[in-house]
Amino acid sequence: MNIPIKRMLIANRGEIAVRVIRACSELGLESVALYSDPDRDSLHVRRATFSVHIGLADPSDSYLNVAKIIAVAKEYECDAVHPGYGFLSENAKFAQAVKDAGLVWIGPSPEAINSMGSKTGARAVMTAAGVPVVPGSTVSNSDPDELLRVAREIGFPIMLKASAGGGGKGMRMVELESDLHGAFTAAKSEALKSFGDDTVYLEKAIVNPKHVEVQVLGDTHGTVVHLYDRDCSVQRRHQKVIEEAPCPILPEDTRAQMCAVAVRAAKAVDYVGAGTVEFLLGADGEFYFLEMNTRLQVEHPISEMITGIDLCRAQIEVACGAPLPFKQDDISVNGHAMEFRVYAEDPSSGFLPAPGRILVYQEPGGPWVRVDSGVYAGADVPIFYDPMVAKLIVWGRDRKECIERSSRALGEYRITGIKTPIGFYKYVLKHPEFKTGKYNTSFITKELLSSFSTRNSAAEAVIIAAIEQFEHDHKPAKGTGGHEAESGWKRHGRLSAVGRNMQ
Repeated sequence: MNIPIKRMLIANRGEIAVRVIRACSELGLESVALYSDPDRDSLHVRRATFSVHIGLADPSDSYLNVAKIIAVAKEYECDAVHPGYGFLSENAKFAQAVKDAGLVWIGPSPEAINSMGSKTGARAVMTAAGVPVVPGSTVSNSDPDELLRVAREIGFPIMLKASAGGGGKGMRMVELESDLHGAFTAAKSEALKSFGDDTVYLEKAIVNPKHVEVQVLGDTHGTVVHLYDRDCSVQRRHQKVIEEAPCPILPEDTRAQMCAVAVRAAKAVDYVGAGTVEFLLGADGEFYFLEMNTRLQVEHPISEMITGIDLCRAQIEVACGAPLPFKQDDISVNGHAMEFRVYAEDPSSGFLPAPGRILVYQEPGGPWVRVDSGVYAGADVPIFYDPMVAKLIVWGRDRKECIERSSRALGEYRITGIKTPIGFYKYVLKHPEFKTGKYNTSFITKELLSSFSTRNSAAEAVIIAAIEQFEHDHKPAKGTGGHEAESGWKRHGRLSAVGRNMQ
């Protein structure tokens, strides 16, 4: 279709900004990138048609500053704004400000964002639409007796969640009555600090569930389709690290029901654009609505890989009023895909942030291997923002082939200067529980991380010993001319080979 826009502002940074810039380029659109002080030399700044300094490192002065962003959009005569994910992507006031400025908002309506933005409000909307929700109740006061009454009514264990939250902020699991009040106070405090809203609700804890989500896509003509499901159960601190599509153990009848419920949920709020309906899948096979993300998800590429649909491009087209060019019957699952989030984090230290300067950056390649990246060799990974620097996405004809190809691709990935979980992901792919696909949200345990760390330390010790032995064997003898000097590249290759063999 002919897109009635010529220039788009991308209100984000990093790999998602690069992703949107690529979609703009394919559609013949100019792109305007924003950057804060520490992002001055970032990849998205280099790739965009125009780049504009937006403010200081603090997001409130840059990527969260609505007035500045709208001013830049007007100054550069933009026609549309894409929010990416995170930052202002699910901020209804920002969406409305974009529309009030006469610009096209690449996302759902402010009303839909508001409906799904509050977890308690979303539960009410979904209940009215006949969508199964986890038993729960809003408790916005701190009366210990009322709190305990509601918790007993729901039944322990319970989960405390921030109504305006996400990403694990303001979330606490409570198994014992004696721990309830302290956990509630802590959850309210964290919710207020993170979201400016201390409303917390109680929910029945679904113990060791699968976290399964359904990708949906709607247009302005009332059509909503799904692009099947993703399994996002490999998490740490309620943050996803590995995703795969489709869920490897979901029965087909349950998959059909879940996808139909997701479409019903999206239609209940007149959803336009790409969104995700998330569910908890219990061990008994029952599933419950968790939340709806009213934006493009980090893990959207694996849905693209199994369906062949460009979600970012579709977002832009439907926001411009185009009808979806396909019906539900035209969409089918082809093969299996996995995504590995490459964070500047150290899994040996419990995934603590490990920002710094990337010294070596070499992406894997080959058939059906994709890397969405926001970095390069020499780039700095700042401490101020999300530590994710890239995503490795791999497709295979089936799950077995996908795992094999993923292992190969992870083995090719080279990043030095910062810590990443690449080695941990290679370890996970060999884990018996992961191979069965029966893992759940409790898969990453302290024991698993300890086991990996112990193995990793042993491998490093072997590598160091091999290097020392290598240097000893190639040291010139005293009083002789010695051996011909070996090139640095050859020596590096030998030592790298030793390291790969230990992984």
